[in-house]
Amino acid sequence: MELKKDSNAVSIDMLLIVHSEKRRAAQGMHSDRQADPRALSQRRGGLQGIGNGIRRWQKFEGSDVHGTQLTVEVHPRDAMPQLLKKFSLAKRLQGDKNGNTRPRQPGAKDAHAYPWDRSSLKSMPLDLRQFEKLDTYASQVTVKNGLDELVSDLLQEAHSDLERVRVIWIWICHHIEYDIEAAQEKDRQAFKPTDILRTQKTNCDGYAGLFEKMCRIAGVQCMTVPGYSKGFGYQTGQSFSGEFDHAWNAVYLEGRWHLVDSTWGSGLVDSTTSKFTFLYNEFYFLTHPALFIEDHFPDNKNWQLLKPPQSLKQFESNMYHKSEFYNKGMLSAHPETSVIKTVNGKATVTIESCAPTLFMFMLNGKQEQGLLSLRKNGMKLDIYPPTVGTHKLQIFAKGNSDIYSSVLEYTLKCNYVDISVRLPAELHQPVGPSWFSEQMGIVKPSHPDPIIHTSDGRCSVSFGVEEGISVLASLHGDEGPITEETQRRYIFQVQRQKRAELKVQLPQAGKFALKIFVKKRLEPGNYVFVFNYLLCCTNTKVNWPMFPESFGNWGQDNELLEPLSGVLPANRNIPFKLKLHGIAKALVKGQDTWPLTLNREGYWEGSCSTAGCHEIYVMVLENANHNFYSYILKYKVNAQ
Repeated sequence: MELKKDSNAVSIDMLLIVHSEKRRAAQGMHSDRQADPRALSQRRGGLQGIGNGIRRWQKFEGSDVHGTQLTVEVHPRDAMPQLLKKFSLAKRLQGDKNGNTRPRQPGAKDAHAYPWDRSSLKSMPLDLRQFEKLDTYASQVTVKNGLDELVSDLLQEAHSDLERVRVIWIWICHHIEYDIEAAQEKDRQAFKPTDILRTQKTNCDGYAGLFEKMCRIAGVQCMTVPGYSKGFGYQTGQSFSGEFDHAWNAVYLEGRWHLVDSTWGSGLVDSTTSKFTFLYNEFYFLTHPALFIEDHFPDNKNWQLLKPPQSLKQFESNMYHKSEFYNKGMLSAHPETSVIKTVNGKATVTIESCAPTLFMFMLNGKQEQGLLSLRKNGMKLDIYPPTVGTHKLQIFAKGNSDIYSSVLEYTLKCNYVDISVRLPAELHQPVGPSWFSEQMGIVKPSHPDPIIHTSDGRCSVSFGVEEGISVLASLHGDEGPITEETQRRYIFQVQRQKRAELKVQLPQAGKFALKIFVKKRLEPGNYVFVFNYLLCCTNTKVNWPMFPESFGNWGQDNELLEPLSGVLPANRNIPFKLKLHGIAKALVKGQDTWPLTLNREGYWEGSCSTAGCHEIYVMVLENANHNFYSYILKYKVNAQ
């Protein structure tokens, strides 16, 4: 037989018969798993291709199989096989509990229509609580004298084919480590089950081969499926050709085939340190084929178990939702294409989730140039790439733990940048009030939208504050104040009953982040960031001074009516008007001292001269029996 070297060749009309006692399968490795926010990445070994697309199956056992033939269909490098590889390895199949020695091939009844509800994670109904005791048992079983005894020990608590598959899956995922060195050095690869049990390390071929062997011993039909994967090193929209880079399994349960990937279910490899971490992933156990196809493309379209099956071109271009997208209850994302073109310098991404979820994003590795608003069931992100060209957008979601996991990646193509939309570097996420701010004790905001426009550089924001919650705010602009104290001095906080008001004066025109923090008054620790507003002012004449500096004795329920400016003119008589609670006397101190008097409306009023002084203080006597005053406000006086 002569194979054409032209990659477009499609004319191959014969099968190559390879005698397994004469030729051993070639074995190889390809890295194939994505990184998560902690810089962890899963990597898998893949089936090694031979020559012009000829594939061979490695021999898993060292026992003599003299006379047994392995039939392999030959395809050109760029063509996809249309038929299953044919096996007649009677000794390897061993036979299932029904006496069948050859697994049935997938048919029409195995195929699933693509579900509209993409939160469906399993191809058969499962209550994972039923596996709790079984999983605990399986994870604690140890290897003693070999594979047969191991499977026998595991099956002691398994009473159905589903439970048999489950204990095998759990044992492998919790005991077999991805062998990075073997994946990188061909002569160190260990694919035989006996070697895997001894070292408890392997790559994806070994995972799949061991899973198949253990299922066969348990009497469950199982097949190893090679193919392409969107794993470590995958670039959005890339093409796949040549050798397959991954292998997984199909198991026959309750009258139909189901898909599992024990390699991706077991854990992660840190791409920076090349160390494996066991991190169990339930998603890849009996995954619904419509979700499995997002990152697994089998060599034979029948093993997609989908109707209609996808083409390789569709697999390459389709949006890739990572397993954590579904693990964390995401339902859908828009746009549904992995490559987004900006419109007038802007792109918008929305995600629908089945429950309130916290999100964050990174554009080219930084949390900048985006407005992420939380919704009751999802989020909306407006992103503004800072330069023309191609950009990487990653979206993360937070589950029950404190870890944000990567759920989506987009490629942004930007051909126009709107310079006027530059956002403050300190604008963190989320922007605007949401269910999360309510959860943190901030309710009924005066401004429900995340963006506040002010024509004169001033605004007032208010919201309800639950009992026992303290609020802190700070203002951040790229050209504004730099010290933490100064950041807060452009905000003056007033507390009225159970409602807080933030009076804001911008130092100049531009865009600013108004950050909101909270903490429980009676609990130790720092204030926690909740959300921020984006304040926008285009009036170039704006030049507001800071508010006066307040001290610890300034109560949150106090109110300052005048003067609001923290910088007073020299040689002027300045009126003062404040509402102060729980005090006996109040005065203003400069070069001299001027008392404030309490009027009928409950305000302390008076005036003082700024002549001859650099600073002005408001002081209070909290108890008539005391003989000392406390500072509550400080003003600066302009130089003469």
